[in-house]
Amino acid sequence: MTGRLRAVVLLSGGLDSSTALALTQGTGFECYALSFDYGQRHRRELADAAHVAKALGAARHEIVAFDLTRFGGSALTADIAVPRDRPPEATAHGIPVTYVPARNTIFLSFALAWAETLGSSDIYIGVNSLDHSGYPDCRPEYIEAFERMANLATKAAVEDKQRLTIHTPLIRMTKAEIVETAISREVPLDLTWSCYEPAPDGAACGRCDSCLLRRRGFTEAGFLDPLRYA
Repeated sequence: MTGRLRAVVLLSGGLDSSTALALTQGTGFECYALSFDYGQRHRRELADAAHVAKALGAARHEIVAFDLTRFGGSALTADIAVPRDRPPEATAHGIPVTYVPARNTIFLSFALAWAETLGSSDIYIGVNSLDHSGYPDCRPEYIEAFERMANLATKAAVEDKQRLTIHTPLIRMTKAEIVETAISREVPLDLTWSCYEPAPDGAACGRCDSCLLRRRGFTEAGFLDPLRYA
């Protein structure tokens, strides 16, 4: 036991979640990183999440496995083409086929369970409401609603032993601001992964929505992206 307050941090291995982990560490929390193998086609991110968790000094890193390919409904979990080369105006409107039904609700439910067992009142998630590709479960109103629900759902909250807070330190940042924050917090950006559909040689495609958002963020921030692209 360290005596430090604990926080559960959702960690995909991407730029945003890795930056969220670094910010959480900077607030003095003992961080418990949580990743998910849900059948995503870009499983490369799990190895990178493990590397990031170690590099940033997480107290513990868990990868929980379940199979959302059984339901499909997303280009990340079914035989649906990942969109490529979409212009910024296209990514700013509508919900793309890379949306995974209920993904953040599932992720936050696991985080809630772990937080309660850890005696933690704090969950950190790197969602972003500006450059979020239109995903409805990245909006502030969704996070606020889940937090209200969570404080009705646990024994610890009902017994007034815990009042859960879901922290979203990146939610109103642009991708360029996230890049700048990551660099200032010494996030190992070469270990992070954003691509939805890696090339056969392991390089990022550079053309999916996630790659395009990342690349634009680095360009606007004036920094070189260390990720290797096809």
